[in-house]
Amino acid sequence: MTELRRITELASVQLAPNPGPMTLDGTNSYLLRRKTGGPAVVVDPGPKDAAHLQALAAAGPVELIVITHHHRDHTEGAATLHALTGAPVRAPSAADCHGGEVLTGGERIIAAGLAIEVLATPGHTADSVCFVLPDDGAHGSVLTGDTVLGRGSTVIGIPDGTLAQYLHSLRLLASLGPMRGLPAHGPDLPDLAAACAQYLAHRKERLDQVRGALAELGIAAADADLDQLQGAVYGDVDPSVQFAARHSLAAQLAYLRGE
Repeated sequence: MTELRRITELASVQLAPNPGPMTLDGTNSYLLRRKTGGPAVVVDPGPKDAAHLQALAAAGPVELIVITHHHRDHTEGAATLHALTGAPVRAPSAADCHGGEVLTGGERIIAAGLAIEVLATPGHTADSVCFVLPDDGAHGSVLTGDTVLGRGSTVIGIPDGTLAQYLHSLRLLASLGPMRGLPAHGPDLPDLAAACAQYLAHRKERLDQVRGALAELGIAAADADLDQLQGAVYGDVDPSVQFAARHSLAAQLAYLRGE
């Protein structure tokens, strides 16, 4: 287990011991607070790993636990951390809340002396949210969950999320300006707007690849088969994440069909 490491004025990170093709080095669990030893907010408790959760609880006192979306690598440890600290868990989905209310996009949370703005950013999942810390340093910071990663690209979990939603969410995050990006997987991002611009360019490139493959096959998006296209578009992707590439390809075809 890694040590809790401060990365901005308000945010420290503890890496959960759950590395993998989809989680990269593991889930970044964040502890937000103004000063060491003061009350804190935990973002994305991560997996149900006893040492990881006990370390987060011991770093408190934890006043609130919030979650960016429903995937288990973010939520599995939430009930245990709630039991260890007594802090309510608030999440975008009611099933992931423990003693707390469902999060709503656009609301402003005041907890542990911090102002946290909840931003609805669907696409990776329908319930994905980001947390904006406007007072974190000169430009502020954003906890992006899986909407923007520290490296690599995000899977669109169709039918839970859609590419149209995701592109809108990226543009929304880019409009916030050069805030620090604090992703749930991978290293932090010094300029979230720049990272979003790169993500948007990558998505355009993939869509152009799909259009090109459709043209070469002489078929319309409505008639396309995933097996026909996956090698042409995602042949460069590691075999360990080809299943995730298939999800993204399905999302791209749905987008081109206007669904």
